[in-house]
Amino acid sequence: MQARKPSKNFVHIGNIIENVLKQFRSESDGELTRVWPIWDEVVGETIAANAQPAAFKGDLLLVHVTSSAWIHELHFLKADIVSKLNAALGKPMVSEIKFKIGPFA
Repeated sequence: MQARKPSKNFVHIGNIIENVLKQFRSESDGELTRVWPIWDEVVGETIAANAQPAAFKGDLLLVHVTSSAWIHELHFLKADIVSKLNAALGKPMVSEIKFKIGPFA
């Protein structure tokens, strides 16, 4: 087995996920992968440092968060985040967000 050469070009995880999901999910689900590259801009630097999208099922977005305090805070901001995400996506694609303590990619 040959060792892989280290790559000098980094690829955003959202791009990798988008390519994989295009192979296995319906086209409408694949559009939700656009959440990854726009997330930081939509929610802002402080929230992005403590919460990142992890997965989705239909129109439910699972977001991994650093602590229970952030889960509590984000529940107050959930409707605004959904609205901003849908505006950035250009159509209503996210109707619900579930926050869970979890690892960042």
